[in-house]
Amino acid sequence: MQWYFVAALLTLLTSSQGILTTLSQTNGRYKYDYATIPFLAEVFKLLVSSLFLWRECNSPSAPRMTTEWTSVRLFVIPSIIYLVHNNVQFATLTYVDPSTYQIMGNLKIVTTGILFRLFLRRKLSNLQWMAIILLTIGAMTSQTKGCGEAACDSLFSAPIHGYILGILSACLSALAGIYTEYLMKKNNDSLYWQNVQLYTFGAIFNMVRLLWDDFRVGFEKGPWWQRLLSGYTFTTWMVVLNLGSTGLLVSWLMKFADNIVKVYSTSMAMLLTMVLSIYLFHFHPTVQLFLGILVCMISLHMYFAPVHLLIDLPVNPKADSGLLKEVIVENHGEQ
Repeated sequence: MQWYFVAALLTLLTSSQGILTTLSQTNGRYKYDYATIPFLAEVFKLLVSSLFLWRECNSPSAPRMTTEWTSVRLFVIPSIIYLVHNNVQFATLTYVDPSTYQIMGNLKIVTTGILFRLFLRRKLSNLQWMAIILLTIGAMTSQTKGCGEAACDSLFSAPIHGYILGILSACLSALAGIYTEYLMKKNNDSLYWQNVQLYTFGAIFNMVRLLWDDFRVGFEKGPWWQRLLSGYTFTTWMVVLNLGSTGLLVSWLMKFADNIVKVYSTSMAMLLTMVLSIYLFHFHPTVQLFLGILVCMISLHMYFAPVHLLIDLPVNPKADSGLLKEVIVENHGEQ
């Protein structure tokens, strides 16, 4: 399966997440416990991965599985990072408004590129760095509202704590993705075995979160397992399946592509969601949205297009071999 097909599918699924979540509301409210969605999504991913692993184990060529605890325990770390990230998200929203938080969230694009270089030792060309910065600018521009609106005035009026927490949130999000990619590529273990480890700990930590939420309110609504499926509708189950399927596609990209491909997929999904919202929820498009889409399209072309489409190469390749080395773009299709 080619990485660009998986990336396109991830874009479609991610773009439909917000739409499905909105449609799952009744009169603007959730009739179900939204905290149960990530838990059930983790269980879904665990079951699907276990099924594929079982099929691999029954095939003529047994899959490679590293079962030493020194290796398995490393899969706890992404769950811890995501747990801390979720709490930082809530803390950030106490200082900044949702629009500012959404715009600041795009900083994870740049932090992913930086950590991609520092921790995975993957070199990016100057053109690729420019493309990543353009993607960040395009995403921020598409979410910026017109000046004169309250949201525009509040963008730079939050306390310094809010901006610090927003930057920390972007760094944690990028770190979780980079570390997951490191785990997926550190050996030749079966993807499904790695998923089983990752999603087992993910389900455990989500279950702990549900217990903690019950404990904070003194179990006034009863234990979480008694209301696990309360208020669920067909659309709610679609949200769970969508979130679970998205996670499986991301793990495939972490194994066979990289975080930058994932970042582009999710950023394009955000723009696609905005466009679809125009027709589904009567969202009013802005000039900023169209400019943001245009900048992101240019960024996408700059990062993934072949070299000969980006610059005019010399007729004699020997005339300036250094120029070619400077702008060569990494071939993701061979990863």
